[in-house]
Amino acid sequence: MSVATRELRRRPGRFAFVGIALALLSTLLLLLGGLLDGLVLGSTGAFRAQDAPVFVYSADAQDSFLRSRITPAERDQIAAAPGVTGTAGLGLTLDAGRLEGTTGTDSLLDLAVMGYEQGTNVLPAPPGPGEAYADAALQDDGVTEGSTILVGLGEIPVRVVGFVDDTSYLLQPALWVDLDTWRQVQTASRPDAAVADGVVQVVLVDGTGTPESLVTAVDDATGGATSSLTRDEAIFSLPGTAEQNATFTALIGTTIFVVGLITSLFFILLTVERRSLYAAMKALGVGTGALVRWSMLQALLVAGTAFVLGGLVTLGLAQALAGQIPLLLEPTRAVVTFVLLLATAAIGSLIPLRRIIRIDPASAIS
Repeated sequence: MSVATRELRRRPGRFAFVGIALALLSTLLLLLGGLLDGLVLGSTGAFRAQDAPVFVYSADAQDSFLRSRITPAERDQIAAAPGVTGTAGLGLTLDAGRLEGTTGTDSLLDLAVMGYEQGTNVLPAPPGPGEAYADAALQDDGVTEGSTILVGLGEIPVRVVGFVDDTSYLLQPALWVDLDTWRQVQTASRPDAAVADGVVQVVLVDGTGTPESLVTAVDDATGGATSSLTRDEAIFSLPGTAEQNATFTALIGTTIFVVGLITSLFFILLTVERRSLYAAMKALGVGTGALVRWSMLQALLVAGTAFVLGGLVTLGLAQALAGQIPLLLEPTRAVVTFVLLLATAAIGSLIPLRRIIRIDPASAIS
């Protein structure tokens, strides 16, 4: 350990290139992870706020929230399905609104007006007619408790009575209202897609047994008029969510591969440069294992330092870009990135192992 750290202190320039490269790659990994979390969590908050294990859509909607319509008769069939213990309706209108007393396009607020009829661990019981719980993200736009938002083309007045966290839908902050208020907004803003009394877009199902068994029971009970999904399936059926997850996961995986490639190439070159030194140390009785641990320790120290530098750069960028991109830096993501970086650097430092083993101590004597 002392030899490894002494070389790092005395000859830091030797490790500067790989350190800078790993710091930049650490920044890229943290930014990619932050964008993935920001996009996925910002798109799925409204669904993650629900406790129900099963989401039921109409079969012809192709699992689209906006196209789905569940009639009262179909809802009765859902409620009568084996294992179902409770149902709750959910509706959505993607709309715009503005604070009462403001004018102009600059004052418009993007909104996901969510009609619901059952409280959850995240959502209180539905508010009264003309009232709403607003997503906390709307506070950045000047919305406060007691504010009145004029929603949609009909400028339906909705008074904010409280705030809830992390309930956005496709990056639009949600306004949680009772189902009657939602139908009023939907009819005024989308007269071609007006919703009749008793009709909802999605039915949330609670019950006994596994979510998969409930899915089968509900769709059988409605004779195929519905398409039921588990909560996780419903989340990943949201437009773009699965594609975003796959794309960013592939980018993160590629970046990790590049980390390993750069680390292995650096230590291969370093091993070639140290060949005579390793031979001399072997001649003095230093084992191959000690030489390998020397290289691995240096790789871990360089990678750890690079991660700290990359983390500081990422925090600075997050502050500079706040509100401009959906970047969310989660501690869990940072820990996973740190572990992956160290593991990849350690593995990369082992690539020259065969070269180290084949070094002949006799070459030091000659």
